[in-house]
Amino acid sequence: VSVLKGPREEIVYVPCIYRNTGRKKPDFLATVDVNPKSPHYCQVIHRLAMPNLGDELHHSGWNTCSSCFGDTTKKRNRLILPSLISSRIYVVDVGTDLRAPRLFKVVNPEDVFWKCNLGYPHTSHCLGSGEIMISTLGDPAGGGKGGFILLDGETFEIKGNWEKGDKVPPMGYDFWYQPRHNVLISTEWGIPKCLGYGFDPNDLKKGRYGRRLNVWDWTTHTYVQAIDVGEDAAPLEIRFLHNPDAAEGFVGCTISSAIHRFYKTEQGDWAAEKVIQVPSKKVEGWLLPEMPGFITDILISLDDRFLYFSNWLHGDIRQYDISNTRQPKLVGQVFVGGSIAKGGPVTVCRDEELQSQPDPFFIKGKRVPGGPQMIQLSLDGKRLYVTTSLYSAWDRQFYPDLPRDGSVMLQLDVDTEQGGLTVNRSFLVDFGKEPDGPCLAHEIRYPGGDCTSDIWV
Repeated sequence: VSVLKGPREEIVYVPCIYRNTGRKKPDFLATVDVNPKSPHYCQVIHRLAMPNLGDELHHSGWNTCSSCFGDTTKKRNRLILPSLISSRIYVVDVGTDLRAPRLFKVVNPEDVFWKCNLGYPHTSHCLGSGEIMISTLGDPAGGGKGGFILLDGETFEIKGNWEKGDKVPPMGYDFWYQPRHNVLISTEWGIPKCLGYGFDPNDLKKGRYGRRLNVWDWTTHTYVQAIDVGEDAAPLEIRFLHNPDAAEGFVGCTISSAIHRFYKTEQGDWAAEKVIQVPSKKVEGWLLPEMPGFITDILISLDDRFLYFSNWLHGDIRQYDISNTRQPKLVGQVFVGGSIAKGGPVTVCRDEELQSQPDPFFIKGKRVPGGPQMIQLSLDGKRLYVTTSLYSAWDRQFYPDLPRDGSVMLQLDVDTEQGGLTVNRSFLVDFGKEPDGPCLAHEIRYPGGDCTSDIWV
């Protein structure tokens, strides 16, 4: 299996969000020092503020990655930052000074709207062609629509849509592709104008949240198959195994709190089967009588041995051995926040998994608000980084203290032999202490590429 060989990560890039925090400041890209030998360990060493308010930076991607392997003219020197709410796309120069990124180009929302009839950009991946492809949640008016923006890899001008043909999925979110199997699979979160202001339980059972994995023909760019994973499942992050020959992977369904394995069938089409179900807890003192785990981010280690995911509401991060992909085995679990801690407003009345409610999570004297959300694994698989913000409108609703106190970044130590997770008690990046006030930190990227940015072809 291809593995990114590289030195230990010394800095990471993290988008930080001020939208919905009550502070009229632009979002920024933070450079965080994660080198334990550095005098600035666990500190934000640089902030690149965006020129606009209210963007909602979210996920990021590279101008080139492993799919361009072998092309020595390609440099991983631009970080692509789509804005989930404003639909702007920022291109950041990280090549000139790795530790102090600077703004290189801004793609205006009207270009996204007019050239592609799309909006709400989410995931960006680079293609072997040198182009950059960005998935979207909807159309310019906030209706659901699963499409893809193509950017030129040199000029970063919008070239148009990747998808061809009349058929498009009703919603979009994340995607991953495997050229060896002539496939791209995308996921569905929900209709932007419904989820844009928060989570409304009244939107359930009305077709406003996603339920499909959408299969595309990689060569013809056409939408060929929908795989139903259940009403209101909201399948979010999708990850193929890293081995480019593998015709399978996993997807995390948020609202249904299930992990589905998807795979190529003997007939040559695609199917999915549920392999993990996180049981809901019966609760009092919460929005609904049952609280789902709310699986928000998942990743697969570079050697394809372990699957990790976060339960944003329950508050735990889990590690599964996926040596047998059809029967993942839980080998590590740790609680770092969440909504069911002892002494809080929520009482758990029935729990199929825990004997008692977990203790509130403190680190370095700080009680951590929110729950574990975005995760990133070191290249050697031994360190798992975690941030606690999902999306500002939902943060504000589910964890009102999160926009007020700011999110954090944590680091877990991983046992890569037997499996097992433990919190590194000496690591805390507290985004509640930012000079412009507490902010919400989201996805984590290494300058050299990582488990969730790189696709091998």
